[in-house]
Amino acid sequence: MKKDDQKLGIKAWAEADRPREKLATKGRKQLTDAELIAILVGSGNKTETAVDLSKRILKFYHNDLARLAKVEIKELSKFNGIGEAKAIAIIAALELGRRRKEAIADRPRKIVSSQDAFAVMQGELSDLPHEEFWVLLLNRAHFVIATQLVSKGGFSGTVVDPKLIFKMAFEHNASSIILAHNHPSGNLKPSASDIEITKKLVAAGLVLDLPVIDHLIIADNSFMSLADESYM
Repeated sequence: MKKDDQKLGIKAWAEADRPREKLATKGRKQLTDAELIAILVGSGNKTETAVDLSKRILKFYHNDLARLAKVEIKELSKFNGIGEAKAIAIIAALELGRRRKEAIADRPRKIVSSQDAFAVMQGELSDLPHEEFWVLLLNRAHFVIATQLVSKGGFSGTVVDPKLIFKMAFEHNASSIILAHNHPSGNLKPSASDIEITKKLVAAGLVLDLPVIDHLIIADNSFMSLADESYM
């Protein structure tokens, strides 16, 4: 039998096993990640159904949706059966999921621990393939006033301008600041430059009566607090 003849298309499956029909009849929670992606993909290739192709994509990224969410169009398009349009559909769906998480986190809340700060910033920094530096601005009662992007960089770093950070804080009438940036590598250990800029900003904050109370390093679903670990 030729390899092409071994493929059993989704249309030949029992109706209850087809991803779209399964979602309609059993609900979205009953579908696997591969089946949900297969709905976005729509069709497979000459030797794979949409579900098989989706399973292969997920397997390549170790079944980690957070890793898949970082992938660019060009990389996804390398999979046989995934053109630019399908790659865009997958990326758009994962971005909607990220924004939903961000919308939930973006409610006024009081920050009483580093975990609270992480919950606010996770949606901004978890799935990026490059480094970004943000500030979380708080009022006197430690409620979040705003989160602001300070700078973007490459895979290994970004430039931080202390004047810009304090300008943002004064414009929002903030009473204290929490710093946050991501490590796309997944390594949560602070670099020498991370520690240096943190100490520089802490010192400036003391002079300006605008304390920097923490600095979070975020990597996917984990974080490290420089305050908790006594780096500041």
